[in-house]
Amino acid sequence: MSTAGWIDYTDVRELRGPLLVVSGVTGVGWDEYVLVKLDSGARRHGIVLEVDGDLAVVQVLEGTAGLDPSSTQVAFSGRPLHVPVGEGWLGRVCNGRGEPLDGGPPVTGRRLAPVSGYPLNPTLRDPPAEPVLTGVSAIDGLTTLVRGQKLPVFSLAGLPHLALAGQIAAQATAGGEPFSVVFAGMGLTHADAAFIRDVLEERSAAGELVLLLNTADDPVIERILTPRLALTVAEHLGFSGGRHVLVVLTDMTSYAEALREVSAARGEIPARRAYPGYLYSDLASLYERCGRVKGQEGSVTVLPVLTMPGGDITHPVPDLTGYITEGQIVFSPEMHARAAYPPVDALSSLSRLMRHGAGPHRTRDDHLAVSGQLLAALSRARQVRELADLIGMGALSQTDRHYLELDDAYVREFVDQRPDETRHLDDTLERAWRVLLRLPRRELAMLPGELLDAHETGPAGERRAE
Repeated sequence: MSTAGWIDYTDVRELRGPLLVVSGVTGVGWDEYVLVKLDSGARRHGIVLEVDGDLAVVQVLEGTAGLDPSSTQVAFSGRPLHVPVGEGWLGRVCNGRGEPLDGGPPVTGRRLAPVSGYPLNPTLRDPPAEPVLTGVSAIDGLTTLVRGQKLPVFSLAGLPHLALAGQIAAQATAGGEPFSVVFAGMGLTHADAAFIRDVLEERSAAGELVLLLNTADDPVIERILTPRLALTVAEHLGFSGGRHVLVVLTDMTSYAEALREVSAARGEIPARRAYPGYLYSDLASLYERCGRVKGQEGSVTVLPVLTMPGGDITHPVPDLTGYITEGQIVFSPEMHARAAYPPVDALSSLSRLMRHGAGPHRTRDDHLAVSGQLLAALSRARQVRELADLIGMGALSQTDRHYLELDDAYVREFVDQRPDETRHLDDTLERAWRVLLRLPRRELAMLPGELLDAHETGPAGERRAE
């Protein structure tokens, strides 16, 4: 990297955790890219977090361990951090700073783009439309992911959210149109990073994947850069390259904790649960980089995965994420206890844009009706199960027993699938029909009569109760 025109300073005033304070600076701006030069000749990289008079606070991406303030030089580039963008990222495995982990050369591109991204004029946005099919019945059937949508996964520690993130990244498609996946892992253990590399090996070899892995022992500052780098790469592939790009970000709780650690090092006044007061706007600056642009073929869809500390959905990270995004996929310990994978709680999950990506001319004509009826039946089944706990099974009506049968069939036949199993949407919807047809016809009031007539005698019509 050429450093011509860079300005060097040697007056390092203080080292504070991952931060470095330089005095005597002039003309330095916020978010400026920095090179930190050690006396040994080694170099580290940083970004300006704050400028106050002649003082600049720099976050060092590799950390400040081993730095000697008296012999350290800091060079300011005069512009924000830029990275090369283009199809050269496809098929590559890199760390959270974009440095290769696969033994290949550094990633190059025809042009550079700032990792902070370019603001997108709201008037140029097209509303999300058309589905991204994940091959997972619980998502495709009931909470369909739409191109250009931001749909988070809310999980708990110990539940298989990483397995689901890897499965979606490995098998998602856009109906035969050019499609790519950018997977950004933050705060992963080395075992989890190895698992993700194995799961996504085939897609990476096909040149359809960009894999960025930040492990738990990497510098905490790198964790803040990783999702921004992933979205910068995705924006170019989608908006300039005409691809439909799915960005999987896991775990956003690790990202938020890194943000909290840096905020504490800066001495900022904490807000809720010690997170910085700007956590909402910071998360929004990431999530809002997805979408579709008028006149362009591609799209960027974001699937953030986060864990809820203590299972608390009102925790700042899931709470603020829910305000910004368009629905949520919620994991349930009860579903996990029933040995269902993925353990998605359908009644707590929602895709607010599902009607823009499912139904006639998009998926299947009966998709929305079937999903609505199945959710209504599951809600009634939950009420019946609670009633059975109070009065006993013997006091239930025959119809109530059918609802309990439907609930068991839903878990066993519809939700549960192997982590390496890809289900076609037609298979998913036929499974939904087989579950629903365990109810008497009078209970299926949300389904048109002609659809019921067709499925009573079709492959899904195994039994008609009463």
